[in-house]
Amino acid sequence: MSKKELKEKANDVKSVKPIKKTTIGGQALIEGIMMVGPERTSMAVRKGDGTIYIEEIKQSDRVTFFEKVPFVRGCIRFYKMLVKGTDALMKSADISEEGAPEKTLAEGEEAPKKSALDEFAEKHYNFMLILSVILGICISVGLFLLLPWLITYLGSKLLEEFMTLPTWMPIAMNIVEGILRICIFFIYLRLASKIDGISRVWRYHGAEHKTIACYEAGEPLTVENIKKHTRFHPRCGTAFMFIVMAISILVYTIAGIIIGKDSGLINFAIRIIFIPIICGISFEILRVVGKNDDKPFFHALSKPGLWLQKFTTAEPDDSMIEIAIAAMQAVIPENAEDDIW
Repeated sequence: MSKKELKEKANDVKSVKPIKKTTIGGQALIEGIMMVGPERTSMAVRKGDGTIYIEEIKQSDRVTFFEKVPFVRGCIRFYKMLVKGTDALMKSADISEEGAPEKTLAEGEEAPKKSALDEFAEKHYNFMLILSVILGICISVGLFLLLPWLITYLGSKLLEEFMTLPTWMPIAMNIVEGILRICIFFIYLRLASKIDGISRVWRYHGAEHKTIACYEAGEPLTVENIKKHTRFHPRCGTAFMFIVMAISILVYTIAGIIIGKDSGLINFAIRIIFIPIICGISFEILRVVGKNDDKPFFHALSKPGLWLQKFTTAEPDDSMIEIAIAAMQAVIPENAEDDIW
């Protein structure tokens, strides 16, 4: 067999090599990335002096019973990841400024003093962390769940003044509410991508995805290898959020059919009570789609989430990929079977 034939055969074998699907996931930080593996969690941040800071984040070995129960585990894992991610985000903001050249003060100018809020935050870090998570959840719920409901509810009341609404109107209003929810989410992503600081976070998000894709392809984690891979990943938090939006349309529509005409207070309560149910269902769907995204049907289901990543990821530069490599290498398990999705 000639060298050319051997090369072609090797390429054919490589092309059919199965892509590993890893449970390793991550989150973009301020000038850094956090990676979460099956055994370890690590964050890598580019400091102000250009060096890379790497820290292993303590990971609890204790897994509660409910974290293994389908349709329940999703909410628990989502909350834990939110706390861990917020903690890493707050730390990265401080670390990224370490080593940066100090601002030269003008003659007679005094260095700025810490505010009372900054001093309180330093003394009560855990309290501020939980408060930040709770505020983040409340803002997300208010913006993406309650605001669309309020707009459609007020719209239905306005229509009632001019006409008698048909019995199917609650179903139509729930569908309109869901579409409005997706539109608000899309507008939010578009506006956020225009902010300089956020746009850099999106680039680190892209570096995270490309690095995981390179690892799943079984290639060495080098800058050149990683640059060849896509920044769009089917098992991303953006995809999860889109699934939540879509499932909320279905769940609230079914609830509207069962309840029928109801008061605004009942409608409001339903939106709050059903949030854990929607998150639980969405998590299980993400697991199934992520595990079977190589199949045409499930690949089609992942398309909207992949499309939204155009607004939550961007192409990284080499220095950002170096950060992703540092974070990734710290969490890869010794046993290659331990992180299979």
